[in-house]
Amino acid sequence: MDTILQEPLRLPPGAIPDGCAAWDEEPTRAWARAEAPWWVPVRPRRWLLEQSAVFALIVAFCLLTLTDLPGYLIALLPLQVVWGVWRPEVVRFSVPVVAAALAWAVAVDGVPWPAPVCAALLLVLSVTATELRARARARQRGIALAAADGVTAVPPTADEPLRRGRLLVGFGGFVAVPALVLLGASPLWHDADDRQGAAGAGLFLLGLACSVLLSGVLGRRRALALRGAPAPVLRVLVRKDVHGDAVVFAADDATALRPLFTVPVMTQADDGEADEEDEEEELDELLDGLKDEERGPLHEAVLYGTPYDGAEILLVSAAPKPGEPPLTERSTGPVRPLSERGVRRGLAREKRAARAEADYQELVEAARTLTPVPVRRWRAGRVDWLSTLLVAQWAGWVLLVVSDPGPWDATWVIVGGVAGATFIPRKLFWRVTAERTGVWLNGLRRPRHVPWEDLRSAGRVAFDVRLRVRDGDDWDLSALHWPRLQRRRGWTHPHDALAAELSAMIADPALRPTGESAEKERGRPLWPLAVILGAAWIAALVVRWLS
Repeated sequence: MDTILQEPLRLPPGAIPDGCAAWDEEPTRAWARAEAPWWVPVRPRRWLLEQSAVFALIVAFCLLTLTDLPGYLIALLPLQVVWGVWRPEVVRFSVPVVAAALAWAVAVDGVPWPAPVCAALLLVLSVTATELRARARARQRGIALAAADGVTAVPPTADEPLRRGRLLVGFGGFVAVPALVLLGASPLWHDADDRQGAAGAGLFLLGLACSVLLSGVLGRRRALALRGAPAPVLRVLVRKDVHGDAVVFAADDATALRPLFTVPVMTQADDGEADEEDEEEELDELLDGLKDEERGPLHEAVLYGTPYDGAEILLVSAAPKPGEPPLTERSTGPVRPLSERGVRRGLAREKRAARAEADYQELVEAARTLTPVPVRRWRAGRVDWLSTLLVAQWAGWVLLVVSDPGPWDATWVIVGGVAGATFIPRKLFWRVTAERTGVWLNGLRRPRHVPWEDLRSAGRVAFDVRLRVRDGDDWDLSALHWPRLQRRRGWTHPHDALAAELSAMIADPALRPTGESAEKERGRPLWPLAVILGAAWIAALVVRWLS
C-alpha cells in the first residue's frame, strides 16, 4: 500500500524453477475479484480470531440467562460463531445437527418461539456464509492453477521434518480432558437445571477442543500434501507486515499498491531447529519494526502451492542481505485473502498509526528535555479511575440481574467477581518508580525491580501501555483511549506520557534518575486489597441471594 517505487531484492536465477510464470497484475485481479462477499468472515481481525472463544462464551451466558433453550443448544449455537471463524468446514455438518436439535426442542420441550426463531436465523446465516466462502475458495484455486500454466516443482524442503499442527493437536487434546470430565460428571448434579448446565458447559468446551484439534489436523494434512508431490509454482513479490506475517503481491506490483493475501510463516532451518540466540535477535528486530512506518523492501519470491482462502503454501524469497542463500519459509497458518475493502481499511489504519507514531515521537522528544531527578514516579490517575468505574457498573448490573441462581450460575458469578477483585487494585493503585538502578513496578504480590539493562522498550499497543522486559515477563496496563478526541483537544494521554518518558530514559542513560528510592516510594503489595474486595463481593452476593 506504499506509493514509492522500490526495486525488489532479486532471487538468484538458480532458485527459480524452469518455466515458472510470473503472477502479474492482470491474472491477480481475477483472483482478487473471486473473493467471497464482504460480509462473510473470510478475514476476521486478529483480535476477533483470538477472542472468538471468549465472545462465544459471553453469547452462551446470555442465552443461559435470557432464554429457555436447553443446555445442549446453548452450547452448540455459540460454537457456530467459533467454527464460522476458525473452521468453516465444520459448519456444513454442524448446522444440520443443530437444526434437528432445535426442531426437537420446539416440538418436544415446548421452547417458546422468540428464541428458536433467532437461533434459526443464526443457523441460516452461518451455512450461507460457509457456502459462499467455499465457492470463493474453489474459484480462487482454479484461477491460481490456471496462472501456473501446469508448471510444477518439488518444494526445496520436502525431506525435512514437519512440525505443522503438532502444537494445536496437543493443546486440543489437553482441553478435551476437562470437557469430557464435565460431560461425564454432569449426571451427578441433583438439580435438573444444574445437570443440563454442566452438560452444556462440557459440550461447549469439547467443541472448542475439537476446533483446535481439527485446525491442527487440517493444517498438517495440507502441509504434507504440499510437500508430498510437485506443487504449482508462481513468481510473486513478498514482504513482512507488522505482525511478522508474509504479505504477497503481484510479481509486477513494485509499488506494493495491492496486497493479495497474508499468511503466517516460519523460516525452515536446515536442521529443523532454530538457534535460541537467533530467535531472540529476530524477535527484537520484529518488535522494533513495529514502530517503523516502513515495512522494509519487497523480496522476489517463488510461491509453491495453490493460494486460496485456507491454503498452505511455501515461499522461497530473496535473502535480506547480499550473498546469503534464499530464505525458505513454510506457512504456519492458512492463507487469508485481502479484499478491496480490507486494503482500504488497512491503508487507513496505516495512516492512523503513522499519525499516532508521530505524536508519540513528539512526546519522546519532549521527554528528552527533562532534567534528571533523584527519583521519578508515576501512578494511577483519572483515566484509570474511569476504567475502574466501568467495571464497578458491570458488578452492580450482575447483582441486579442474577437474583436467584443455581449452583452452576453462582459459580460463574463468584469466579468472575473474584477475578475483578484482583483487577481493580492494580487499576487504582499501580505505581512505576524509576531510580538509578532501574524501575520498580508494584503488583499483587510485591514490588518488582527491573534493571535498566533488562528494559527493551516502552510504548503503546492498542489500549495497553507495555514495558518490554528481556526475560519476556512484560508489564502492561490498559485504559480507555480516544485518539481523535485527544488530537482535537490537544490532550496527552497519561499512559502515553509514561511510555514516552520511559522510552527516553531507556535510550539515553543521562536522563535516568540519579538516586535510590525508598521502600515506601515503590508501592505496597496489592493482595490485601484484593482479598478485601473479593470477600466483599462474596458477601454482597450472599446478602442479595438470601434476601
